[in-house]
Amino acid sequence: MNYSDRLRELREEKFLTLKEVASNLNISRSVYGRYEKEYFIIPIKHLIAVANYFDVSIDYLFGFTKTMHYLDINKEIDKKKAGTRLKEFRKEKNLTQVELANILNTIHQTIANYESGLNLIATPFLYTICKKYNISADYLLGRVDSPKNLKQ
Repeated sequence: MNYSDRLRELREEKFLTLKEVASNLNISRSVYGRYEKEYFIIPIKHLIAVANYFDVSIDYLFGFTKTMHYLDINKEIDKKKAGTRLKEFRKEKNLTQVELANILNTIHQTIANYESGLNLIATPFLYTICKKYNISADYLLGRVDSPKNLKQ
């Protein structure tokens, strides 16, 4: 993935320490430091919290766009809406749950759990889908209604 540089840049632009950011996110300094260096994959709930904290799009954090902010961003994630968006995306691409699971190297049930709103999509799966299919992570998560697709 490609969020470490953006995390560090955002923190440094605001003259914040790792400890200050971590404290605001209710995680340890060492954990946040590992996210910033990509030693750990940032879990989706922390990715959303970071995007909200710095007031930037997830697409920006992932390095998919230079657009930092989208209009009318929804900071709260609705698992059902995110699941519906994932299902709509999958159907638009004529993929079965099994086919999408194979692309993501996971099992069919994982995709079913995401689409039903039982779980939010895992960060690496979100990143892979968005990068491969040029779709906005913020759109898939239901944070924005537009843009749906990333600009090339």
